[in-house]
Amino acid sequence: MRKLLALLLVMGLAVFSSSVVYAQQSTGDEQTEVLLAQASSDQAASSSDSASDSGFQLLKKYFIDGDWRFMSFVLVCLILGLAFCIERIITLNIATTNTDKLLARIDENLKNGDMEGAMEVCKSTQGPTASILYEGLKSAKDGPEAVEKAIVAYGGVQMGLLERGLVWISLFIAIAPMLGFMGTVIGMIQAFDRIEAVGDLSPSVVAGGIKVALLTTVFGLIVAIILQIFYNYIVNKIDGIVNKMEDASIALVDILADNNVFK
Repeated sequence: MRKLLALLLVMGLAVFSSSVVYAQQSTGDEQTEVLLAQASSDQAASSSDSASDSGFQLLKKYFIDGDWRFMSFVLVCLILGLAFCIERIITLNIATTNTDKLLARIDENLKNGDMEGAMEVCKSTQGPTASILYEGLKSAKDGPEAVEKAIVAYGGVQMGLLERGLVWISLFIAIAPMLGFMGTVIGMIQAFDRIEAVGDLSPSVVAGGIKVALLTTVFGLIVAIILQIFYNYIVNKIDGIVNKMEDASIALVDILADNNVFK
């Protein structure tokens, strides 16, 4: 998972770098930007694929118009936030276990008096549920109270592993709109500076600063919305896994009692 997260971060930073380079080139050469816009519009008229390219060019244009120096921080929040979200989603999907099938295999081994076999089933199964059941089986010889304590103690450890990385996603959700609002304030300051310098309150004087203000706010909110959707999905996934862990733990105690493991 660490290698996957590192790969996602490298890819995201590559996209970020290309966007910054494009922004610098565009601000330094307006004629090239006009030619690119004309080329993209011609391609949009020729095929549907070029239409998507034109949309990407439009997105980059708004990125540049919002002042890439401020928009870059918002883009970094999006890249890092998505990297953590994707890593958590993949990890949680791997951690999902068919608890009914797992408990059935454990019950089958215990009916045959094979405690080692039941523990081996848990060992060979991925996911936090199997790990918790394994800890419970290890403490079975000490009675039901020991099993419950082992499950509760190890369950807290597994909860921490499941929720790892959520604090960073929450951080990016909070920071993205704040960076957008900071761009808004800076854009308004620029607008008032131009009014002060020119001495005239005309739309052409303040339009640039207000445009920067609105674009940074919009992009910051969009990033926060995207990450919030992923965050809610991840939290819901964790809640589902935790519920299965609790149900499986209760079922394990019943299975051990039914098979007369407690003495």
